[in-house]
Amino acid sequence: MTAPATILPTVSWDAKTELPLPPPDPTQRLDMTAPTLLTARDQHRLTLHATLTTAGIPPHPDDTKAIDALSTLDDTVALAICRWLNTHAHPATPLT
Repeated sequence: MTAPATILPTVSWDAKTELPLPPPDPTQRLDMTAPTLLTARDQHRLTLHATLTTAGIPPHPDDTKAIDALSTLDDTVALAICRWLNTHAHPATPLT
């Protein structure tokens, strides 16, 4: 035996029917533009913090002044410092 078919109520979409929500207002849309990118200084500061931590040298609260000063230097210097720290964290095995 089959169950009797369920009849769903239908909505009459005439002018008198009120919608449950008003239509969206395009002027109230969220601004979905790309977020601003980090400055080179901010990127260097974050990279230095991450590299120090990865090298097993958690930055001391007093180190923030030094990290901030180093982060103002150009890309070449910041990359060299990170390379030095990574070399310190993973020293090359001596040749035997």
